[in-house]
Amino acid sequence: MKKTIALISISLLSLLGFNAWSQEQVIDEVVAVVGANYVLQSDIEAQYIQFRMQGGITDARATRCQILEDILFQKLLLNQAELDSVQVTAEQIEQTMDARFRYYIQQFGSQEKLEQFYKKSLLQIKEEFRTMVKEQLMVDEIQQKIVKDLKVTPSEVRTFFNSLPKDSIPLIDTEYEIGQIVKEPAINKEELEATRERLKVLRDRIMKGESFSTLAVLYSEDPGSSKKGGEIGLMSRGQLYPEYEAAAFGLKKGEISEIIKSKAGYHIIQLIERRGEQINTRHILLMPKISDPDILKASKLLDSVAGLVRDKKMTFEEAALKFSDDPGKINGALMVNEATGNTRFLASQLDPKIFVSIDKLQPGEISRPISMKNQEGKQSLNLYTVKLKTDPHRANLTEDYSTIQEWALNKKRGETINKWIAEKISKTYFRINEAYKDCNFQHSWEVK
Repeated sequence: MKKTIALISISLLSLLGFNAWSQEQVIDEVVAVVGANYVLQSDIEAQYIQFRMQGGITDARATRCQILEDILFQKLLLNQAELDSVQVTAEQIEQTMDARFRYYIQQFGSQEKLEQFYKKSLLQIKEEFRTMVKEQLMVDEIQQKIVKDLKVTPSEVRTFFNSLPKDSIPLIDTEYEIGQIVKEPAINKEELEATRERLKVLRDRIMKGESFSTLAVLYSEDPGSSKKGGEIGLMSRGQLYPEYEAAAFGLKKGEISEIIKSKAGYHIIQLIERRGEQINTRHILLMPKISDPDILKASKLLDSVAGLVRDKKMTFEEAALKFSDDPGKINGALMVNEATGNTRFLASQLDPKIFVSIDKLQPGEISRPISMKNQEGKQSLNLYTVKLKTDPHRANLTEDYSTIQEWALNKKRGETINKWIAEKISKTYFRINEAYKDCNFQHSWEVK
């Protein structure tokens, strides 16, 4: 079976890691051209460095050749996206950037460590890679378009599985299906009013002549902007909280907004400058705090909910529908694995706190309330239950049909993508430097 070419998403870590390499190896060159897009030697080295850091490279030349072929595939997709006039919005770009940078910051330990390591602000780093993210989103749309209507029938799944050599059928590790009930402690009215009042005092001081940027450094609770005097840099529509954006775009240069409430908390905003449909603002953010009594109240509620389920007065699913703040409660309260899109998790795919809370549970048992934080940093108290826990075993159609179905579908996708590549190669201009002509590519990347 032909190896399916893989689309490698170039991570920010590998590209920024290349910055250090390029300080010593400053010579760069175009090594390939695909349509109107080109591939630099530095593009290859960026990913090679990442692979080298992860270990496991046994053939440096073959690795660089494979990286080049993966990038050629990306450029071919990008060329098609440009021909099809694929559009991505500023909001899509920002959401993708936010998700990726949350991961990168987690890897470094904090935003400050990320910025210190690269000697750049988070805003500067984001700006450097905005175009790359835009192109990646365009590429993703074309790739999804190629395979979006593909399906596999039960007959195809069985045929695929039966074609696997018996001694190479994968071993399936223990998998979990986990239900959750999420309760976000309500912030009491007094705390909301007190936070707003603290911000009002700061606004009054600014209106009387004190420096906005100085007070932002001293009091703002936005770690990304406070040390820069509250400045967040040029932003387009769709990149800010709706309430923040509505207020900021209505300001004149130097003007101070009234107090604005968003999902993050309470803000006051000053417009620094406006360039067309982009604005640069500074702000002071104060976030209402959840009090210990609020947390205790939510914890007691969840203890009562767990008791109702244990006493069989309602099912876990019924309790989730009635009490959970998680939008996913309509899906039987099951957690969804973002890596696979289904509801099964390996232990390594679970948050360590969740794994510890469910590891000793038998199916149907319920955890104690666990304190968690979502992607926006908001605190919640969660109950977990194990819906399913499998034993390690060789894959079989009875227990692992959905997993095998995904394998069969991935094979079909790979075959479809390979066919698409072969067709587009014949219609697209390519040029590859002599230095890479000896690569054992899967596809013929130059027009015959």
